[in-house]
Amino acid sequence: MPDFETYLSPFTWRYGSPAMRRLWSEHHNRLLWRRLWVTLAQVQSEFGHVSAAQLQDIRAHAEDIDLQQSFALESQIHHDLMAELKVFAGQCTVGGGVLHLGATSMDIKDNADVLRMRASLDLILEKLAALLEKTRAQIIQHARTPIIAFTHLQPAEPSTLGYRFSQYAQDLLDDYGNLLRVKAGLRGKGFRGAVGTAAAFGDLLGVEHLPQFEARLSDLMDLPFYPVSSQTYPRKQDYAVISALAGLGASLYKIAFDLRILQSPPIGELAEPFSSQQVGSSAMPFKRNPILAEKTNSLARSLAQLPRLAWDNAAHSLLERTLDDSANRRTMLPEAFLGADELLQTAARIFDGLNVDEAAMQRNLAVYGPFAATERVLVALVKAGADRQVVHAQLRELALAAWESTRQGHANPLVESVCTQPEFAAYVPPEELRTLMGAQAHTGDAAQRASALAEEIGVVLGRTTYQKQETHGQCRRSLGAP
Repeated sequence: MPDFETYLSPFTWRYGSPAMRRLWSEHHNRLLWRRLWVTLAQVQSEFGHVSAAQLQDIRAHAEDIDLQQSFALESQIHHDLMAELKVFAGQCTVGGGVLHLGATSMDIKDNADVLRMRASLDLILEKLAALLEKTRAQIIQHARTPIIAFTHLQPAEPSTLGYRFSQYAQDLLDDYGNLLRVKAGLRGKGFRGAVGTAAAFGDLLGVEHLPQFEARLSDLMDLPFYPVSSQTYPRKQDYAVISALAGLGASLYKIAFDLRILQSPPIGELAEPFSSQQVGSSAMPFKRNPILAEKTNSLARSLAQLPRLAWDNAAHSLLERTLDDSANRRTMLPEAFLGADELLQTAARIFDGLNVDEAAMQRNLAVYGPFAATERVLVALVKAGADRQVVHAQLRELALAAWESTRQGHANPLVESVCTQPEFAAYVPPEELRTLMGAQAHTGDAAQRASALAEEIGVVLGRTTYQKQETHGQCRRSLGAP
C-alpha cells in the first residue's frame, strides 16, 4: 500500500497498470543501470581489461539494490548515478574497482531509458492490438446496423454503426503501425563518454578497436546505437516516441468524446458500462455520467501537451548537451507511457461493456432519416425528367415544414408530404417514392467498406499480433524486462 501521508502522483496508484509502473519504478531503473554496468564489464573482460573473478563478483551483486543506502549517499554528493555506482562498487569487493571504467553517466542512463521505452512500447502495442480486436468485433457485428450520421453536430445522412466504428479502428490501426515503426527505430546512445567521442574507451582499448567494442555491446543489448551522439542520444528520439503516444491519445480522445455525445439522452444510442453499485452523482441519484469517457478526454488532453515539452528538450539541448532536460524527463517519460497505458485500459473497459441501443437508433432514424432521403428522391425525379432546381425548391419547402413539426414534438410528416405531392407523382409513382424515403437503405457502400477494414485488421493482427518475440536476444530480455 502506498504511503498516503505524502504526495503521490496519481500514476503511482490510480492510473496505469502495475506492469507499466514496474517498468518506470526507481527500483527497475537502478536494476537496468546495474545490468548495463555488468554488460560493459563483460565486454571489457573480453578485451582483457576485467578479470574473470572481477566479472563474476560484479554479476553476483547486480540485483542487490539498496535504494535507502543509495538515496542517503545521494543526499551528500548530489549525483544519483554516482551514488548508485558507489553502493554497487562497495558491494563488489573484488570487481567494484573496475565498474564504469571509461564511461560517463549518460552512457548508462540514456541506454537504460531506451530499454525502458522499448519495453513500455511492448506493453502499449499489446494492449492496442487487443483494443483493435474489440473494435473489429463491433465493426463485424454492426456493419449493416443503420444509424443517422451527424455533421456539424446536426443530423445528416444515414450511415451504419459498423462504418462509424471502422473510422475509429482506422485511426487506431494507423497508430499501431506508427508505434511499431517508432519502436523498430529506437536506438541507444552507445558507450562514447562525456562528449560522444569515446576518447576514454579509445585510451583503454585502442581507437582501432572501438567499432568492435561498440558492436559487441550493441549485440549483447540487442539494441542498435546512433552512429553519432553527443553526451546523450538525440532528444528528437523522445519527441518521436511521445508524439506517437500522443497521436494514439488523439484517436482515443475522439472515440470518448463521440461516446459522450451519443450517450446524451436526446440521442442515447451508445453508453459506456455502468455497474449496479456505481454512483453517478453525490447530489443527483439518477445520474449515469460517462466517467470513463470523461477520464479518457482528461488524460489524453494532458498527454497531448507532452510532445511540446519533448520538442523543447530537443531544441534546447545546446552544443554537446545541457542538463535542462533532466528534471522534466523524470516525469515526462513515465507519465507519457502510464497515461497511454491507462487510456488503453479504459478504452478496453468501455468496449467490453458498451451498451448499444438499437431502439434509440431506429427512433433517431425515424425522426431525421426522411430529411436525408430527400436526396434520393431528388435524384430519382431528375432522372425521370423533372427540373432539378424546381424539385430542390419544392423538397426544401416540404422539409422545412416537417422540421418545424418535429421541433414541436410531432411525428415527422415528411414521408407522407413527399409521397402525396402531385408534382412528384407525375414523374415517379407514390409507392416508389415511399421506398425511396426509406432512409435505412441510403447507406451507400458503408457496410462493405466497414467489412473490408475489419478484414484488413484481422490480416494485420494475424501477421503482427503483438507479443515479445522469442527471437529477441536473451540479454535484451534480461536488460529490458522487470
